[in-house]
Amino acid sequence: MAERILEAAGVLKTFAGVRALDHVSLTFGPGEVHAIAGENGAGKSTLIKVLSGVHRPDAGVLRFAGRPLTLTGPLDAERAGIAAVHQDANLVPLMSVARNVLLGHEPRGRLGLLDMARMHTRAEEILAGYGLRLDVRRPLLSFPPGTRQLVALARASATGARVVIMDEPTSALEPAEIRTLFAVIEGLRAEGRSIIYVSHRLEELYQVCDLVTVLRHGRVVHTGPLAELDRSRLVSLMLGRRPVRATPAQPAGEPERPGDPPLLEATGLTRRHVLTDVTIALRPGEVVGLGGLLGAGRSETAKAIAGALPLDAGQVTVAGAPLRQRSITGAIRAGVSMLPENRTAEGIVPGLSIRDNIALAALPRLSRFGVVSDARIDRVVDTFMRRLRIKAESARQRVSELSGGNQQKVLLARWLAMRPRILLLDEPTRGLDVGTKAEMQDLLDELAVDGLAVLLISSDLEELVAGCDRIVVLREGAVVTELTGPEVTEERIITAMASAR
Repeated sequence: MAERILEAAGVLKTFAGVRALDHVSLTFGPGEVHAIAGENGAGKSTLIKVLSGVHRPDAGVLRFAGRPLTLTGPLDAERAGIAAVHQDANLVPLMSVARNVLLGHEPRGRLGLLDMARMHTRAEEILAGYGLRLDVRRPLLSFPPGTRQLVALARASATGARVVIMDEPTSALEPAEIRTLFAVIEGLRAEGRSIIYVSHRLEELYQVCDLVTVLRHGRVVHTGPLAELDRSRLVSLMLGRRPVRATPAQPAGEPERPGDPPLLEATGLTRRHVLTDVTIALRPGEVVGLGGLLGAGRSETAKAIAGALPLDAGQVTVAGAPLRQRSITGAIRAGVSMLPENRTAEGIVPGLSIRDNIALAALPRLSRFGVVSDARIDRVVDTFMRRLRIKAESARQRVSELSGGNQQKVLLARWLAMRPRILLLDEPTRGLDVGTKAEMQDLLDELAVDGLAVLLISSDLEELVAGCDRIVVLREGAVVTELTGPEVTEERIITAMASAR
């Protein structure tokens, strides 16, 4: 049997009755870089939090070097020899770089006092291995995000941990910093350490990883050598689709387009580390799908159009007029409304009634001379509760008491009450039952017939194929293809997701 450093056996973790990890079993050996892949909600974050002591499993066991391991917190994991670098680099920004690198391992003199000179020298030596020449006396906060991320990685490897967990380690790094990181990973591998690598960037996985485990809905669906798995097969496993033949994707360019002029044009949308020159057009009565894996830039594209994501470059025009006020308010005034992916955090107001939630955005339009008309509000709310078939005791019922599907309908009703011309929908059917999902899809068809331009973001390939006139596929923040007509198939979308830019 191959040597194992860290092992998870039958790990179960639930949150509010939902299984985030469903009897997951995995092993991590020395000198291996093991990728954990999966889409949003697959269980990746929960797994690495269990392995690093942030969460305790409800069932199952962890073993380290063959011995049972019980973790009551991250400090236990670090003492055992497991170091984790999370995406939000968990350091102390107001402390110096040196203090952060050696946090918990600071050199001390005979009286137990910090030996500042030794600490600064040791921190400089460690960071030099990452190509960093810094004034380690300065606060970490004074350096850019990429540098802070490398400092977090340096700290993790400097602890002498036998297992290093890296969660999206390149999210804020420049190309030169990424090359440095990969060189460090090779060094850690050569030292016999085990590296658990989580990233949504497929190219990175194929560059540095030996093994891959694919999670889907909290379960392990595949574990094996990454070199034996082509990209289309990997994407298919992540999405739960059958593998596809290597059909060449239509390159981004000038696909066949309807005759109507665009109602909305977003051109050259660019934000560092997030979007690169994204261009998309929407026409009246058209449903355009936005496809891509987790981290491809789908939600960010919608937020950029809606004025919720600041851009480094790019322009959005509605009916030929540029949005000069790059803000949510400016977009709404131009007729752009967005249904966010996280309806709980970014959408509904749980403490308010259905009536108040629906009327919230439209209050200025429903008032005269600053006085809100209750009668007008009631008419609008009643109209949309009937049209969207919102199931509730009355409009006065608290929205938090509704099912997830009906909460989603309430949020959609709020934006439809604004009489938008352009509707951006981010995962509008996620978590809904089959019947509610069908109702939502029928409603999208009705909206298109009414002349709205709809941008639909969905991880459900069947939903994209069935409900969209065109599909734009993103990868790593850039458009890789646009599919139209007979090209709109699940096979074409998966091939595009797996292709190189």
